[in-house]
Amino acid sequence: MRILLVNKYFYRKGGAETYFFALAEGLRALGHEVAFFSMQHPNNESSYWSKYFVSEKDYVGDISAFKKVQEASTLIYSFEARRKFEALLEEFKPDVIHMNNVHRQLTLSILDAPYLKKHHVPVVYTAHDYILLCPAYTMVNGRGEVCDACLDRRFMHATKNVCVKGSRAKSLLASVEAEFLKYHHSYDKIDAIIAPSEFMKSKLDEGGYAGRTIAMQNFLTDSQMAMGARVANTHKFDDAQAGVRPYVLFFGRLSQEKGILTLVKAFLQAAGLERYADSDAAAGHKGFLPDTWDLHIVGDGPKREAIEQLIASAGPEAVSRIRLLGYRTGEDLQREVGNARFSVLSSEWRENMPYSGLESLAAQTPIIGARIGGIPELVEEGRTGFTFESGNAADLRDVLMRTVDVRQGEYQRMQHACLEYVRQRCMQMDYVKQLDMQYADLIKDGE
Repeated sequence: MRILLVNKYFYRKGGAETYFFALAEGLRALGHEVAFFSMQHPNNESSYWSKYFVSEKDYVGDISAFKKVQEASTLIYSFEARRKFEALLEEFKPDVIHMNNVHRQLTLSILDAPYLKKHHVPVVYTAHDYILLCPAYTMVNGRGEVCDACLDRRFMHATKNVCVKGSRAKSLLASVEAEFLKYHHSYDKIDAIIAPSEFMKSKLDEGGYAGRTIAMQNFLTDSQMAMGARVANTHKFDDAQAGVRPYVLFFGRLSQEKGILTLVKAFLQAAGLERYADSDAAAGHKGFLPDTWDLHIVGDGPKREAIEQLIASAGPEAVSRIRLLGYRTGEDLQREVGNARFSVLSSEWRENMPYSGLESLAAQTPIIGARIGGIPELVEEGRTGFTFESGNAADLRDVLMRTVDVRQGEYQRMQHACLEYVRQRCMQMDYVKQLDMQYADLIKDGE
């Protein structure tokens, strides 16, 4: 088959791009021909198809007010993207179009290309976030609350609740975009929507896409699996006996929706470094984490300063036991994951199917995961980790203290369960072969 992959970034920016490039690799391994449509950017990888890429758009960078207005005018509908997509279609003549992140920089205008009116080409879309349901992408409103308001497809809720970056103007623009796409029937031109978690599938179905959704859990690339095997540490208890300090690990963006402040508060409570705010919390408390256990935080983001202040206010022991390690990548990051006793997914938004969780399992590091979004699908209670109520510092504190009681034999069984999980559910070629069958069925249905 000739498969056209579409994504607004053509460099390895985040999880969606990891998926995008790995998908291309897997499809080529099956013998398919792959072409790309994306946006020009200095960091782009090289491609024959870059001659068709749209000009770079920057809606958040340091550009003039005039330039922002000029570029915002193409946010909802891009005639440039439609024209260049048409030219690519005429040359490549795809059998399938598979879109990933396209909003804002590319837009759904590409599906109005005249070629697609003459030729039936199945369109697949992988939902990496909740943009089909929520103008703010996250299903979190302007007050930081998990929100279902826009499931009724009345997207001006996002303006009323100031859901986009605390800005009424940006919220209005996002609401107008969503309303335009609804009335333009842009999403009706998509034949199948891949949801990386069962939770996301249920929300898409609830939001009006039932019958077109397919749950397919995110996969790890062969190189990610190999790196996980290299960094996996099956001797963590021996290391602790030799004087290495055990630690739990957070790695990701230091932002409110990631629950990082809740995690720091929970660790301070578990370590006995913060007084309990109410008697109920104190009554349920059963001792403290050993003073040899630490919290490692890898990443950067807008809440870093607040984290530093919170740690400093708890005193010098907190400063010594909570280590802010900054941004790390590659094997340096994965070694930190592999040596952790547990990793923590403390999200307070409906995280879909985070790659950080999959990478933790591949490194045989069990997860402490919030019961929200797709995270519980990664954490099999007592096997691949433990769960807690999202946003509940006291519940997370209790789980942190519970991890200390996990003995070596039980922990090794958990490590084995982590590895089995990714081997059974997250292999790159298993995913690509399943997707290949979905493509074939869509082509057959359209004949």
